[in-house]
Amino acid sequence: MPHVIDWDGAYRNEDAPAWNIGEPQPEFATLIDQDGAVRGQVLDAGCGYAELALALAARGHTVHGIDLTPTAVAAATAAAAERGLRTATFEQADISAFAGHDGRFGTIFDSGLLHALPVDLRDGYLQSAHRAAAPGATFYILAFGTGAFADHDGPGPTQFTEDELRQVVSRHWQVESIRPAQLQAGTGAQRVQLPGHLVVARKV
Repeated sequence: MPHVIDWDGAYRNEDAPAWNIGEPQPEFATLIDQDGAVRGQVLDAGCGYAELALALAARGHTVHGIDLTPTAVAAATAAAAERGLRTATFEQADISAFAGHDGRFGTIFDSGLLHALPVDLRDGYLQSAHRAAAPGATFYILAFGTGAFADHDGPGPTQFTEDELRQVVSRHWQVESIRPAQLQAGTGAQRVQLPGHLVVARKV
């Protein structure tokens, strides 16, 4: 099955996509300031405009962002250069089948990627992330929960129950915890908070 959204088209659109909020998701903004939450080199999976990766680099972390869309990767690379963040690098690749980073990352962030992937690409993504992770690496996943789009009709992001999310992630990762979380969409007067989950998983 092909990608169901023209991701690069979304980034070329005059209006910023709803998931581009101009800063890290609030759940992750809080998390990355906690002692010990981020260890080793960091992967920002499906980085988009990479505000999370840039925030991590500003805190002194070495971060690599991967995204399918060349437009987003070019914008993230330019933003890192403009801000003088030399420890942030970016790569255009299919996140469901990327390679070349075996055992590299001590921390991986998924800021709303898993729920956007078609069902048949999830396993490849989780496998690829696991291969890129160092032993003992931590994987943080923010994903929509049921009821996030109560009135939505037709194709769209997956709205996971906790059990569904645990089942999907635990095929390749040891799930340590799943708790309720909020995902922000839009900015300013258009900003909304949507229900979701924060998964903490480990490579063993």
